[in-house]
Amino acid sequence: MVNTFPVLMHIPGLPGKAFPKLTELTNSLDKLLLEHKGTWDPAQPPQDLTHAFLAEMEKAKGNPESSFNDGNLRAVVTDLFIAGMVTTSTTLSWALLLMILHPDVQGRVQQEIDEVIGQVRRPEMADQARMPYTNAVIHEVQRFSDIVPVNLPHMTSRDIEVQGFLIPKGTTLLTNLSSVLKDETVWEKPLRFHPEHFLDAQGRFVKHEAFMPFSAGRRACLGEPLARMELFLFFTCLLQRFSFSVPSGQPRPSDHGIFALPVTPTPYELCAVVR
Repeated sequence: MVNTFPVLMHIPGLPGKAFPKLTELTNSLDKLLLEHKGTWDPAQPPQDLTHAFLAEMEKAKGNPESSFNDGNLRAVVTDLFIAGMVTTSTTLSWALLLMILHPDVQGRVQQEIDEVIGQVRRPEMADQARMPYTNAVIHEVQRFSDIVPVNLPHMTSRDIEVQGFLIPKGTTLLTNLSSVLKDETVWEKPLRFHPEHFLDAQGRFVKHEAFMPFSAGRRACLGEPLARMELFLFFTCLLQRFSFSVPSGQPRPSDHGIFALPVTPTPYELCAVVR
């Protein structure tokens, strides 16, 4: 409703009621930014993105046309939290759900972890190349969960023709990523969790062109390398230390998601036992 009638956003108090979680997140980030500003020393080299942004704000002080301001600092940090934290944590929630639903897959991942990494040292990104099954499982989690099914809105910067269709400049586009991630002509079992989608006959990892949970092209997710690294390290570390299962007496949870942005698993419980 507020997207259709943006004027509604000017009604006092409505934004907070319409988007309570967003308001809560914004308030938390404002508090973190305020604390972080207190640690910034202009005489010292920037320690992180916020400090670097504050340094640019100081240089641009008095320039009303500068984009380095408090509003844009909040926007940048918010983007990093939403894109870099929420999507990764949601994917890990799906990963643990799928592990308790498929204990055979969990066992194979743990066996590979034990053979390549062991029980003592922590996983490293260098291990990924020697762990094709674990890599395949993580990719299949992303494909199956499909947490951003219609991508994020994009807009054409010029008139363009695609397969005979004219798309005028300024058109908002929503690309259906699900149509690729669940394509029956590409995937053997498109609607089922099947890590073998990413393995060849010799058990080597194979990445398909149709795997595009981060979108594709020049406007693909900038955080893709970071997300891939986070997913591998967190997932392998969790399965290295714990075995996950459905709690005794609890029903088998559903693998159907709740359609939102991002798509989250239906709430479930799990039991984590130290290995």
